[in-house]
Amino acid sequence: MRTLIIGLGLAVTLASASVVAHAQSWRPPTESQRCPSKWGASDERGPANHMKPESVLRATRLIKTGEVIKLGCTLDGDIPLVETRRFDVHTKRTFMNQFSNRRGSNEELDVTELGQVGTQLDGFTHRTIEDKVYNCHKVDDISSRGGFTKLGIDKVGALITRGVLIDVAGLKGVDALPDTYEITVPDLEQALQRQNLKLQPGDAVIIHTGWGKLWGKDNARYGKTCPGIGVAAANWLVQQDPMLVGADNWPVEVMPSPDPQLSAPVHQIMLVVNGIHILENLKLDELAAKRVHEFAFMMQPLKIKGGTGSTVTPIAVR
Repeated sequence: MRTLIIGLGLAVTLASASVVAHAQSWRPPTESQRCPSKWGASDERGPANHMKPESVLRATRLIKTGEVIKLGCTLDGDIPLVETRRFDVHTKRTFMNQFSNRRGSNEELDVTELGQVGTQLDGFTHRTIEDKVYNCHKVDDISSRGGFTKLGIDKVGALITRGVLIDVAGLKGVDALPDTYEITVPDLEQALQRQNLKLQPGDAVIIHTGWGKLWGKDNARYGKTCPGIGVAAANWLVQQDPMLVGADNWPVEVMPSPDPQLSAPVHQIMLVVNGIHILENLKLDELAAKRVHEFAFMMQPLKIKGGTGSTVTPIAVR
């Protein structure tokens, strides 16, 4: 598999150069610096507020052939799972109806963290800075036994907008970036320049690292580390005002953090500070292979009231 056999020397060079030259420490901004959000103190949707008729029309103008490319991974018992998360399906044959047409029935019981497995959209209550989430709501004030009373994933709604694939693996000429490679601002800018594209407010920004090639083939390696964006690239993306940011890895950000004193800071930058949803575990091999860099992006999270996230099945239409 040429995926990760990109030459040991190149892998080491890319990884070490990224960590040494671009690793950036970060401190969470104070509450007064991050709250209220630019969308207002009562906002529960963040840049999902970009979802308007204009974003839908902008997306539809990109459809030329009608081809649909699926960006979601299939859910089954063999998918990569983080820590104690699980996905179990138990098929139930319920009964054989006794009427003359002999109608049978089948269903299933799914045992899983429905918002945090497979291709998933992280909601704002998924991560905190100390005991506060987006817009400085205190967790104890909005949590309940039946879900969060504010900022639930059910508030997101359908998202239809311009999608942009930033093919960083393609820029580097590899099938997949090395383990722990930190994607930098120049990487993003050069990939966009190579694709002759510019980001616009309200875009769904999708980053191709190639790491998704390990999904279902080497789950242990897939979940141990991964290439992804670092603090500097995350802050740059925030300035572009996207509707969401996604990637074909499990956390979108580089893991582990190049700064050993930080734990998943990009999640805090996106979700807590700026209210930007993170879309993880995308299936991007077909999109990248066909060099579909601009497309209509469509996704509907499950309406799990008060949920911290949602398993999703996004599509790209070109």
